[in-house]
Amino acid sequence: MKFRGIRSLGLAFALALAAAGPALAQRVIHIIVPFGPGAVQDTIARTFNNELGKELNASVIVENRAGAGGTIGTAMVAKAAPDGNTLVLAAASHTLAGHMYSKLGYDPIKDFVGVTYLGNSGYVIATAGNVPVSNLADFVKLVKSKPNELNYASAGNGSATHLGMASFLAKAGLQMQHIPMKSTGDAVNETLAGRVQGVVPAVIGVVPFKQDARIKLLAYTGTQRSRFLPELPTVAEAGVPGYKFDSWIGLLAPAATPKAEVERINAAMAKVLADPAVKQRFDNLGVEMGPMSSDDFQKLLRADWDVAAQIVKASGAKVE
Repeated sequence: MKFRGIRSLGLAFALALAAAGPALAQRVIHIIVPFGPGAVQDTIARTFNNELGKELNASVIVENRAGAGGTIGTAMVAKAAPDGNTLVLAAASHTLAGHMYSKLGYDPIKDFVGVTYLGNSGYVIATAGNVPVSNLADFVKLVKSKPNELNYASAGNGSATHLGMASFLAKAGLQMQHIPMKSTGDAVNETLAGRVQGVVPAVIGVVPFKQDARIKLLAYTGTQRSRFLPELPTVAEAGVPGYKFDSWIGLLAPAATPKAEVERINAAMAKVLADPAVKQRFDNLGVEMGPMSSDDFQKLLRADWDVAAQIVKASGAKVE
């Protein structure tokens, strides 16, 4: 009788646990980074995923799905279930790609909804330490004297680091060979090694190397000097007026994601971005934080679509 009682109690406990299983299962949210480790999106996603998980009572996992200038990972999210569990950490390359690629497989605006705007990052025009220049004017003279003889690296065709340099070269009347890599980190490493002579990474990609003799930071791509690199002149100050290049950073979801779910994630991220520890991490990365509503972020995406068209047209870059 005692054995039967214990067995019955165990069976009842197992049945109760099985019934409660779905309620106890933790939600899993995947943030897809469409570039490799070291890219702006990758580093930023890992500064807040744990805090976002706590706010949403979920496990937030960052996944790298690199390739084709960020379009492979982005396409995956476009086709994902619209339940808020698959997001993409996107930046300016998202809209730029829509004008760069003749066959993209998704629409950067129609197939996505803006969930949370995280901030803005400027870029830096840099060269390898072994290149005999000390400022942007010298760099322009050198490249002009050797049309198509020098190389620059980027995070891939259609990436912001590609278009940032391509549009600068077009503005300055220069020609260089493009070497596409898989991530910003790879592009910067090629520059550090002296295998390429130019790179235009986001501030986050060069702040750790500003005292490194293997790379020379020549100019900042914004209209005003960066508070993170105040010693750097803007490109306009350095002799190439009319050039500006920066990038928004944010989370996007598949277009059919319910509005309530979008607002829930947006509200959770607003709390995360207000955390002093997270703010400090963004500062360390050279990102100007600026949370906004999902509706305002969607308006920004549409406006950026038009700006991206102008940048791509001016650069003359295209990916078939």
